Amino acid sequence: MIEKLTPFHAKYFAHELSILHANNGVDRLSQSLFDASVDLNPHQIDAALFAIDNPLTKGVVLADEVGLGKTIEAGLVLCQYWAERKRKLLIICPASLRRQWATELLEKFNLPSRVLDAKTFNQLQKQGIYNPLNNKEVVIMSYHYAARLEDKLVAEMWDLVVIDEAHKLRNAHRESNKMGQALKRALDGRKKLLLTATPLQNSLMELYGMSTLIDEHIFGDHKAFRKQFMQADSDRGELKERLAGFMKRTLRKNVLEYIKYTERKAITIPFYPSEQEQELYDRVQLLLEREDSYVLPKRHRHLTGLILRKLLSSSTKAVINNLQILKFRLEQLKKDGQQTDELDIIQQIITDDDLEDDIYEDTELAEVDSGKVELNLKALDSEIAELEAIIAKAELIGIDTKSKELLQGLDKGFEQLAEMGAARKVIIFTESMRTQQYLAQFLENNGYAEKVVTFSGTNNTAKATQIYQQWREEYQGSSRVTGSAQIDKRSALIDYFKEHAEIMIATEAAAEGVNLQFCSLLINYDLPWNPQRVEQRIGRCHRYGQKFDVVVVNFLNQRNQADSRVLELLTDKFNLFDGVFGASDSVLGNIESGVDFEKRIQQIYQSCRTPEEIESAFESLQKELENDINEKMQKTQEQLLEHFDEDIHDILKIKLDEAKERLDKVGRWFWAVTYQQLKDRACFDHENHSFSINEPINDSFFGKYQLIRKAGGYSREVEQLDHHTQAYRINHPLGEQVIAEAREFETERCELVFDYTGHSTKVSVAEQLKGQSGWLTLNLLSVEAFNTQEFLVFSAKTDKGQIVDSEACKKLFNLGVSKSIQTELTMPGELCSLRARQIDAKLAEVMDSNNTLFEVERDKLEKWAEDKVMAAEEALRDTKAQIRSLKREARHAQSVEEQKTSQEQIKKLERQQRRQRSEIFDVEDEVADKRDELIAALEERMKQKTNVTELFTVRWLVA
Repeated sequence: MIEKLTPFHAKYFAHELSILHANNGVDRLSQSLFDASVDLNPHQIDAALFAIDNPLTKGVVLADEVGLGKTIEAGLVLCQYWAERKRKLLIICPASLRRQWATELLEKFNLPSRVLDAKTFNQLQKQGIYNPLNNKEVVIMSYHYAARLEDKLVAEMWDLVVIDEAHKLRNAHRESNKMGQALKRALDGRKKLLLTATPLQNSLMELYGMSTLIDEHIFGDHKAFRKQFMQADSDRGELKERLAGFMKRTLRKNVLEYIKYTERKAITIPFYPSEQEQELYDRVQLLLEREDSYVLPKRHRHLTGLILRKLLSSSTKAVINNLQILKFRLEQLKKDGQQTDELDIIQQIITDDDLEDDIYEDTELAEVDSGKVELNLKALDSEIAELEAIIAKAELIGIDTKSKELLQGLDKGFEQLAEMGAARKVIIFTESMRTQQYLAQFLENNGYAEKVVTFSGTNNTAKATQIYQQWREEYQGSSRVTGSAQIDKRSALIDYFKEHAEIMIATEAAAEGVNLQFCSLLINYDLPWNPQRVEQRIGRCHRYGQKFDVVVVNFLNQRNQADSRVLELLTDKFNLFDGVFGASDSVLGNIESGVDFEKRIQQIYQSCRTPEEIESAFESLQKELENDINEKMQKTQEQLLEHFDEDIHDILKIKLDEAKERLDKVGRWFWAVTYQQLKDRACFDHENHSFSINEPINDSFFGKYQLIRKAGGYSREVEQLDHHTQAYRINHPLGEQVIAEAREFETERCELVFDYTGHSTKVSVAEQLKGQSGWLTLNLLSVEAFNTQEFLVFSAKTDKGQIVDSEACKKLFNLGVSKSIQTELTMPGELCSLRARQIDAKLAEVMDSNNTLFEVERDKLEKWAEDKVMAAEEALRDTKAQIRSLKREARHAQSVEEQKTSQEQIKKLERQQRRQRSEIFDVEDEVADKRDELIAALEERMKQKTNVTELFTVRWLVA
C-alpha cells in the first residue's frame, strides 16, 4: 500500500508529525515518546504532560520517589522541546551527576549535550566558539559553576531549565543562601522543571523556598506563608490546592502494576588484617591525629585526613602512593623553604586515585599564600624519616588480607547468581584507582585471567584504549559512535563487560551515569561512608530493567570497631542492602550532604580512641539521625503531596493506551513520509522498516538506517541494531530533513482516486464513501496567544452536499491512491464556507481553553495579592499585641525607672503602629498595581493572532 501514497499524503503526515499541538493531550508528547529509547510507563507520560500542560506556569516540581524515573520524565520534556525547535535548554545538577545526564540524554533521547565547567568553557572559546552557552546542544553544569556564571546565564533566553536534586535549593528564599539567590537571579523569568525525591524534609518553608525559585507570585512573602500555613489552625486544604498547581509526586507503591522491582540481598565477608597491616594502620592513624606537624596541609588537614583515612581502608598500595606524595611535599618544603599550594596537593591525591570530586567541590577551600616560612629543620627531617619508615614497612606487606577474602566473596556471589540463573557478572567498587590496578592484577593472577576489565574517570590504561579502538572499528558509521572519546570509551568498556568479561573493577566514576542492569552482583571492596554514594552504586544494578535479585557483598574489618559501626549504620539505619527499595527517600534526603555525613564519621575516627568512646559517638550520631527524620513532616507530606485516588490506575491506563495508539500512527506516518521523500534515493526494506542510502545525500547521509520498532509497537532497545546501522528517529537530522521537505512540497490541484478495493483491511468510513466523489481541503491553522498552537483542519463535502467530518478525512488518507489526475477545476463556494465555519469553531475552542488558563492565573495573582496585604495587616496586629502587653506590664511596674522604660517602649511601638497603618494602604496600592500590571500583561498575551495556510485542495473519489 505504501507504494500508492502521494505527495499529498506525505505533506499531511509531515504536518501531523511536526505541528505544535495543544498542551493537554498525549499528542503533544508524541514526537518525544516516539524518539525516546525507553519503555512507556504511564506515570512518566502523566508527569511529562503535567510539566508542559499550562503555558502560563513558570515551572513545576516533579517529586516522584526514587527509582520511578524523574530523569526519564525530564528527558521526555527536553526531547519534546527539542522537537518543537525550542533548543535553548539548560540542566543544573550536582557535579557528580553531570556525566549521567549527558549519557542518558544521548542514549535514551538522542539529544546532543555538553558538560560545561570552567576548563571546557575556556577551551571552547579558544576554539572560536564565542558563546559556549549557545552552541546548539543541551548545556549541563553543576550548581556551583552555574552560580559562578550568573552574569552569563541571565543574558540567555533559556526555553527550559531543568534543576536536578532541587531540594538542595529549598532555602533559596533566604538572603543568606548565596547559591540559591544567585540562581534565582540568573534564571528569573525562565521556565523551570525542578526534580527531587525529597520535596519536604524538615519544614513547610522548604516548599515555599522551592516555589520562589519557580515563581515569586505563587505565595506571598515568607511571613504570610508562615501565618497562613504553619500555625495550628492553618488551612491545609488551601495549601494542598496551591501546591497541586505546580508540584506532582508519584509513589513506588502506586505503580507496581507497571514496574516490577527485584530485591537486594546482602552478604558480609569478615576479614582479620595481619599484624603488619594493623601496624601500618596504627602508624598512619597516629600521623593523622597529630595536631602540629608539617605532614598534613594546615588549612585543610581535616580534608586531607578524610581522604587518607578512606584510602587506608582501601589497600596498602593506595596508602603508599599518598604517603609518597606527602613525603615529596615535605622534601620540596625543605629544599625551597616555601609553602606549596595546599590545594594542588589535595587535587593531586584526588586525581591520582580517581576520587569523587564532591569531596573537593563541597568543601570551602581557601587558598594559602605561598611564600617563605620559618622551618624547624630538625622536626621536618624527623617527619620525612618517619614517612620513609612507614613507606618501607608498607612495601613489605605484599598481598592484603582483604584481597584474599575477595576470592571467597566472588565464590559466594557467583554461587548465588548460579542459583538464580543470572549472568556471571560482578562489579567491584573501590574508592581508589591504585587499589583498582592492584586488584585487577591480583585477580588476573588468581583464576580470572582475561576476565577482568577496569573502569575509571580517565579510562586511560593500555587495555581500556585497546578495547575502545576495537569497539570504534566495530561500530564505525553507526549511531553508537558519538564522536566524544570520553563517552564512547565508557560505552566500549560497558559493552566489553557485558559481552566478554566477568568482572568489572570500578572507581566511583562508574557510580555515575552507568546502567548495569545486566549485572546482579555488586561488591563494595571499599565501603563509602556516604550513604548517598552507596545507594548510587547499588542503583547502577538494582534499577528498572533488572531481572534478578541483586546480591551486595560488603567486607567487615574485625579489628576495627568503627568500621563495624559504619557498616551497621548503613545496614540497619539506612536499609541500603536488603529489601525491594533500599534506602528510603526520607532517610537519605535528611542528610543535608553526604560529604557532611562523611566528615562526621571522620570526626569519630579522629577523636575516639577507646571502644567505649567509639560506641558512644556512634550512638550519639544515630540519635541525631533519628531526630532529623521528622515523622510529623512525613505525615504532612502525605497529606499535601500524595494525591493518588482509586481512579488513578484507570486514568494512567487510558493515557498509556492513548500513547500506544498515537505512536502506532506516528510510526506509520514517519515511515510513509520517509519512503515518499527518499524512494528515488534509497533502497527500502518495508518488512524490516529499514533502508539504505547508496549515494550520499547532502554529503551527510549515507549507509543503512533502521526505524526503531518491533512487533506490536516501537522498540526501546536501540542497542539491538547491528554495528553499521543507524537508529532512525524523528529528531535524527535525516528525519528532520525529510519532514521539512514533505511539508514544503508544492502541491497542485489534483483529483485523487482513493483505492479502497485494493486495501487490505476494512475501513468503515471508506466503505460508506465507496463510489462517491467530492472536494477536500486541508488547512493549517496557527494560533498565537499564551503560546503557539497549530491545528490541521480538514474540510470536505461529497458532490451530493454531505459533509465529511475530520476523522473520516484522516481515515481516507490511510488508503493508497490508484490514480492522480491534475485538474483545473475551481473549489466550490460551499466548501469555502464550510472551511470558514470549521476554523471559527476551532478558534472559539482555543479561546475557551485560554480563558480557563487565564482564570487560573488570575486567581493565583489575586491570592498572592491577598497574601501580601495579609502579611502587612498581621505585622500591625503583632505591634498592637505588643503595646497591650507592655501597658499591662507598665501598670504593675515596681519602680519609676521600670515605668519610664515601659513608657518609652510603648511610645516607640505606637510610632511603629502609626507607620504600619499608613504602610498598609501603601502595600494595598502597590500590590493592587502590581497585580493589575501582571493581569494586563496576561490579557495582552491572550490576544489571539491567527494565520490560516492552505496546504492542499483536491477532488477525490473512493473506488
